[in-house]
Amino acid sequence: MRIAFFSETFLPATDGVVTRLRHTIQELVAMGDQMLVIAPKYGEGPGSYEGVPIHRVSSVPFPPYPQIKLAPVNPGVGLALRRFEPDLIHAVNPFVLGWGAPYFSRNLDVPLVASYHTNVAAYARFYKLDFFDRVTRWHTRRLHNRAVVNLCTSEATLRYLRQEGIERLHLWPQGVDATHFHPDRFSKDWRVRLTKGHPGERLLLYVGRLSHEKDIGRLRSVLDQVPGVRLALVGDGPARRDLEAEFAGTPTVFTGVLQGDELATAFASADAFVFPSTTETLGMAMIEALASGLPVLAARTGATGEVVTHGHTGLLYDPSSEASLVAAVEKLVSDDGLRARMGKSARASAERRDWRSSTQTLRGYYEKALGEA
Repeated sequence: MRIAFFSETFLPATDGVVTRLRHTIQELVAMGDQMLVIAPKYGEGPGSYEGVPIHRVSSVPFPPYPQIKLAPVNPGVGLALRRFEPDLIHAVNPFVLGWGAPYFSRNLDVPLVASYHTNVAAYARFYKLDFFDRVTRWHTRRLHNRAVVNLCTSEATLRYLRQEGIERLHLWPQGVDATHFHPDRFSKDWRVRLTKGHPGERLLLYVGRLSHEKDIGRLRSVLDQVPGVRLALVGDGPARRDLEAEFAGTPTVFTGVLQGDELATAFASADAFVFPSTTETLGMAMIEALASGLPVLAARTGATGEVVTHGHTGLLYDPSSEASLVAAVEKLVSDDGLRARMGKSARASAERRDWRSSTQTLRGYYEKALGEA
């Protein structure tokens, strides 16, 4: 099968969408498929991945969040697609660049598959772009309803999109590399680094974008009210400077972006993973935390209940209640036995997820799209 991906983000960017697309490409290559990736230009970003060529499209930074690149379609995209001759186009998280996917799908007479990964409308409110909410929802509905198959990363997202009027919805299952993310990657040296020289205290870890929609500031109350707890924030983003000011004087370490072995080691060297975001369509970092043997403390909203089993692999708290968050942390850090049991269950739940099965399901949707076309 020859598959052309339109993706609003790809390497060298690092986020859940990129992680999923990377592993999907690896599995499809192993299955013998050929691919082309259409993605924004990021400085000196790579021209290929796993032997799959990447056609880069000129982009401009999104002002409120410069790490996001907006890449309008240009004639070079059409030339690249005609040379590649795809059997199918998959628009990954389509918004700006992905708007060209329906056009080229019709022009080349190949089916379009679209996958939804980010609630852009919800994010707009955090950046004081409330007027953008309705326009974004209309834009998303119009674009996705041109696809033969629409994919979601969680049941919660599927229900939301169905209410928004998007049709032909299917679930694209979660996956994780449980060999790479593993409790055995624990490192005393990294624990010393992440606790700023206090490895005996309890270490909470957050991994992801440092941006306003992630509600990271809520974790300040934990540090103020729960003694003996430290926090490591892994990642970067537009809110980093504000967060550094907000957490000044607290036992918090900002590591910046970590990747590969360093990221896996950071996960395994913590005591628990905290995820305060209420806008997630999945939360890939939560699954990586589970694979690393960490119980997850997450806001009870959206897709978190599909990743975390309350009382078994972690704890879910009421996102509207600071007391609920503090109580959940206190319960977990004060009971070594509970934390160990949850960590073991977390690892077992992650071992039931893998990228091979996820991609086989995806390929079944591709075949469905080809058959219906």
